[in-house]
Amino acid sequence: MCRSIRTLRPPYAESVSEADIRAAALQYVRKVSGFQRPAAHNSAAFERAVEAVTAATTELLGSLTVRGAHRREPASGREAE
Repeated sequence: MCRSIRTLRPPYAESVSEADIRAAALQYVRKVSGFQRPAAHNSAAFERAVEAVTAATTELLGSLTVRGAHRREPASGREAE
């Protein structure tokens, strides 16, 4: 849907700033609403939506556990059986 939103979780992104999360939220709300810049009478609703998506994205990224994110070191000194 939003092809210009980049993946923000490891291993695709090593570090993600609050600005990165807000930019993704803004792009999402723009896409869903169909407004690049909302009219004055819609700006408060637009901004609330951006804030809500930013908060949800921050919570999601903080809650994810990525399998294999930390590679294990090979066992050393192990004898072949």
